[in-house]
Amino acid sequence: MHIFRFASTLLLGSGLAFAQSTSAPANKAAVPVEPRTLHSFDLSAIDKSVDPCVDFYAYACGNWRKNNPIPGDQARWGRFNELNERDRYLLYLDLSRAANNPQTPLQQKYGAFFAACMNSDLADQLGEKPILPVLANIDALTDKQGLAPLVARLQADDATGAFFRFDTEQDQKDSTRQIGAAFQSGLTLPDRDYYLLDDARMTKIREQYKEYIISLFKLAGDNDDKAAAEAANVLAIETALAKGSLPRVDLRDPDKRYHLLPVSDLNTLAPSFDWSAYLSGIRAPAIHELNIGTPDFFKAMNEVIQSQSLDSLKSYLRFHALSGAAPWLSSPYVDLNYGFFQKTLQGQAEQTARWKRCTALTDRALGEAVGQDWVKENFPPQAKANMEKLVAALEKSLDEDIQNLPWMTADTKKQAEAKLAAFRQKIGYPEKWRDYSKLEVKSDDLVGNIRRSSAFETAYDLNKIGKPVDEKEWGMTPPTVNAYYDPSNNDINFPAGILQPPFFDNSIDPAVNFGAIGVVIGHEMTHGFDDQGSKFDAQGNVKNWWTPADRSAFDKRTDCEVNEYGGFEPVPGQKLNGKLTLGENTADNGGLRIAYQALMSVLASQGGDASTQKIDGYTPSQRFFISFAQVWCENRTEQYARVSARTDPHSPGMFRANGAVRNFEQFGKAFGCHKGQPMMPDDPCVVW
Repeated sequence: MHIFRFASTLLLGSGLAFAQSTSAPANKAAVPVEPRTLHSFDLSAIDKSVDPCVDFYAYACGNWRKNNPIPGDQARWGRFNELNERDRYLLYLDLSRAANNPQTPLQQKYGAFFAACMNSDLADQLGEKPILPVLANIDALTDKQGLAPLVARLQADDATGAFFRFDTEQDQKDSTRQIGAAFQSGLTLPDRDYYLLDDARMTKIREQYKEYIISLFKLAGDNDDKAAAEAANVLAIETALAKGSLPRVDLRDPDKRYHLLPVSDLNTLAPSFDWSAYLSGIRAPAIHELNIGTPDFFKAMNEVIQSQSLDSLKSYLRFHALSGAAPWLSSPYVDLNYGFFQKTLQGQAEQTARWKRCTALTDRALGEAVGQDWVKENFPPQAKANMEKLVAALEKSLDEDIQNLPWMTADTKKQAEAKLAAFRQKIGYPEKWRDYSKLEVKSDDLVGNIRRSSAFETAYDLNKIGKPVDEKEWGMTPPTVNAYYDPSNNDINFPAGILQPPFFDNSIDPAVNFGAIGVVIGHEMTHGFDDQGSKFDAQGNVKNWWTPADRSAFDKRTDCEVNEYGGFEPVPGQKLNGKLTLGENTADNGGLRIAYQALMSVLASQGGDASTQKIDGYTPSQRFFISFAQVWCENRTEQYARVSARTDPHSPGMFRANGAVRNFEQFGKAFGCHKGQPMMPDDPCVVW
């Protein structure tokens, strides 16, 4: 989704357009099987041979990890994946029925999209034919002056990313405005470091990447020499773009990604690119100024356009068109794409079943069409009402937490409370559904459907420029297993997909719900006050609302988290980046604390022995912490763990669980730990 590019999520999301990182080829032998029923509190997952005060994650998840090896079609397997598989299966049932026997115009549309995706026999018959018109447009480029309108066409009409990304965002200095924004992009490997670091692992990955590029060009008809030459061109251009790209840590800073410029200044920043032709080509409305999020990148892009030959630029564009479309072409393309992006980079042993990736693709393309039927079946009104009560309890808890902070002065507390009071919430699904009537879908044209859907989304997005902000718009589809906080809207968002067991269960005791979905709610709320969210005010504008002394105290406390998490090592020789993961770590720690406080308030209101009564041998406090940790039960391939350590702003599950509980003294009290044990250190990091 465009507008939530910098929203803070519980997990990472995915996009719609042709993209290598979301690809997974068809496993025709796999058939849909209903996943097992999920439970919110899993006694069988607990390994009682482990001391919870030494390694709580191993205690809460030890048996789960032993009994849940990573499936062949996954690179990571955890409780989120379990729920995602269940939600995807339920969505598949809706899509399959709609493909075979649609009952409404919406079902006819998303059923046709799904049917086209599932037709692997037709894809094999067509080969690369669906992408040939795009390649022909690239081959027709005769001079560099024509590059800008060609890039515009690729981005706006052909679902092909190239060089940079252009979309709409709220002006971070005036959140009532929606403006155009251009940001660095154009790389294929997971991060700029993959092009720039010279250690043995990165060098090998680049060699494997080069082989993938060569193989792709040969599959498309190049001879050996031409394929090698084109691969060298692609690597040279992407490496130059990587050198000009801002590191991920810097991209987290709103001040470093905001540079409002008049459109006329673009010709000074990157004079070799015809910006007028580009803006006209993407059919953008009249734009007088826009945010150039990463100016140095566009200087590097300009140098690439100047120094690289026309043939080199065409090689780069050809590759992005071919590689982006490869997951949806014939089997040789699908298998080649899987072999590098899933198997080599992430350690995924098997191809993902076609029904799974077609379900996911249809959800991304027509999420609010599919979602209308899905929520009717899987998210009853009572669930939404109960979720609203939980959110209210967490808001009250966070307000009390702010009031009682020992390190924040009254002036800043007043501003923090004003921001919290202005929080908006979206639960389950949109109040108003998207209109897809103008999107053309054909049951025998998968690649065409993807291109038309991408063009539809691009036009929808760019049409917002200069328009009032729609505060009720969603950035995730209803079946999504995720949640997010958007700093420019100052709102928290919980799709129906995550509001299911094991995260949310109307029938379970409060301790388990507060430990699971309660911490998720608290996590998203705390994002409004993490190192990035705290720079936005109640209206969603980047504005300092802190006294200098309070900001200094805040930074000192977050520095503690940077050092703490920066010492965690998920795989040998690869530590976490404490600065990259800071926002998510702060949200985990704050979410755990305020969810626990909210639970205690609820139990106190019930009176009697509510706060001490045991269930399954555990007190409410213990069940709360176990429920929290079990959200993060997971196994990862080594390759996936290494990619994540460099690119993911979220810490791995073991550190999300242990890192948060070791910083919260109530955990130690609940399990009888003593100071100095690993889960009850003498110097915990406490922010909120």
